[in-house]
Amino acid sequence: MTMAAGRDELRAPGQAVPYEDELEASDSADDVSESAENPSENAEDLEDPGDGEGAVPEAGPQVKRVRVRRSVAGRRLDKYMHGRFPRISRTLIQKWIKDGEITVNDLPAKPSYEPKEGDIVRIVIPPPPPSEVVPQDIPLDILYEDDWLIVINKPIGMVCHPAYASQTGTIANAVAGYAERLSKGSDPFRPGIVHRLDKNTTGVMLIAKCDEAHWRVSLQFERRTVKKEYFAVVHGRVSLDGDVIHKPLAPHPDTTQRMILPGSIYPPRQAMFKEAITEYRVRRRYAGYTAVDLFPRTGRTHQLRVHMSSLGHPIVGDRLYGGRLVSERELSGEGSSLPLFEFQALHARRLRLVHPIQETPLDIEAPLPPHLARLTELLEGHRNDR
Repeated sequence: MTMAAGRDELRAPGQAVPYEDELEASDSADDVSESAENPSENAEDLEDPGDGEGAVPEAGPQVKRVRVRRSVAGRRLDKYMHGRFPRISRTLIQKWIKDGEITVNDLPAKPSYEPKEGDIVRIVIPPPPPSEVVPQDIPLDILYEDDWLIVINKPIGMVCHPAYASQTGTIANAVAGYAERLSKGSDPFRPGIVHRLDKNTTGVMLIAKCDEAHWRVSLQFERRTVKKEYFAVVHGRVSLDGDVIHKPLAPHPDTTQRMILPGSIYPPRQAMFKEAITEYRVRRRYAGYTAVDLFPRTGRTHQLRVHMSSLGHPIVGDRLYGGRLVSERELSGEGSSLPLFEFQALHARRLRLVHPIQETPLDIEAPLPPHLARLTELLEGHRNDR
């Protein structure tokens, strides 16, 4: 299924296309810096031969043809077409001319070409990108399911939802292919998605099948009554048995892929920092490493990763925040020298909440994934620090 995108102008290939009624050539005045004349007075809309029987379906590309009634000195083809279709950006029109999607008398043209009286300009407007997630048959590890909820054990390497229309292979694609119904929420790219985990973080993830379940669970997250528990292995020997880290976070000013703490060398505006609180408890100490349980009280991006790094104990494998890759040989003195894995050793182990419809306690746990199970096995066998 496809839905028309927003009514903003087209900005780049693959982005929103105007609504169908906006694809008609404009009758309003255009670029007065070139000419004060109304462009509709200088052109005539023609019915394209492909608009009749056997034409491309509505979801496909739309073809428009315009006959130039009168030449206007100095008016380039790109500016002329932007005047006829003002909701399409001139930059995109230039690209379409270069790509052959806009032709003059069925021949390629240049953006600088000046249309002449009698010229027939043809424009092929691509279909709008899909604005709903494409269902895919991707296996899911179901931890719990009823008429209102699905709880999965999120695998490694999968993002939660598409970042753009054509992206596939996400959790959202998988659950759309699995479930007969999902909550809609406010974003068509996130059907059923109540909360998110990082691409390379595994573990418990909750999906809502209906809107009522979605907003009721979201309210619990907002009120911080959902109890989240993570397992991680960090570098170094954590000295305290447990503590609470209360350090606000903000996006890095130069990238959306990294978060920073106050006092960084490139601090953003103070107003951009948001409260972030993490409780940690030591589960087991090893020579050079510590297994910890993490209990986030807030849900900021990369919160657990940044907070543990701020203590001088980055999560194993988390190179973004100071962690190192480890190998079987490094941990045991034998075996492969290749990294066990190339991402953070972090797992969403447990989620506790009140069932949004039945109002009964719901406690879901996810077993450790193989890569973390192997890491802990090596630590127990070769780095036991008792």
